[in-house]
Amino acid sequence: MLKTQDLNVFYGGIHALKGVSIDVPAGEIVTIIGSNGAGKSSLLNAISGMVKYTGSVEYEGKPLPRQPHKVVKNGICQVPEGRIIFANLTVHENLKMGAYLRSDAKGIKDDFDRVYQLFPRLKERENQIAGTLSGGEQQMLAMGRGLMSSPELILLDEPSLGLAPLLIQTIFDIILEIKKMGKTILLVEQNAFKALSIADRAYVLEQGRITASGSAQELLSDSTIQEAYLGKKKA
Repeated sequence: MLKTQDLNVFYGGIHALKGVSIDVPAGEIVTIIGSNGAGKSSLLNAISGMVKYTGSVEYEGKPLPRQPHKVVKNGICQVPEGRIIFANLTVHENLKMGAYLRSDAKGIKDDFDRVYQLFPRLKERENQIAGTLSGGEQQMLAMGRGLMSSPELILLDEPSLGLAPLLIQTIFDIILEIKKMGKTILLVEQNAFKALSIADRAYVLEQGRITASGSAQELLSDSTIQEAYLGKKKA
């Protein structure tokens, strides 16, 4: 579904991504794991058209436009790190903003129902000002807002960041539910164990380069990955 080839991103003199090539098949969860500053968010921002890059990004066999609104129109949404909700709008208004490029009234209504079914807590708070929600509720809102654009591919950037362990499990359960809806997910996550536990395949990004890839289970059982990212020491 999505392929990047030799992707390079520069911030002034900083070379953030160095020849990154990944493949995201339709219907799968693909995760990118790596330490803070490895370039994970830069990769998602390049795909979304938020930062300039060299190399190529293909979506369903065609070059992906490099303007964010055109990326959304092509069926890709990004749920950004830090959630970045509209704090002064209600939950319902935030979700409506996710559908700003759509004109299919019935489809929008159906997706409201689907999002509220997936996130019942949002339904309970649909008229509440979003800035007063808890961190976990704001993450749910950010994910729900992304779904309102009716995407085929969802880019999730650190969805568990700053959340309590119980809420982290809830968020990962919801990610699996989103997959069951037929969505494809590219997941960037520092919680390597959780990410690898739900993913189909995975890439390790270190200092802007892909250093390992394979099925998620292969990486989960790799002793080097375990030592570097899962807190386990080699025997």
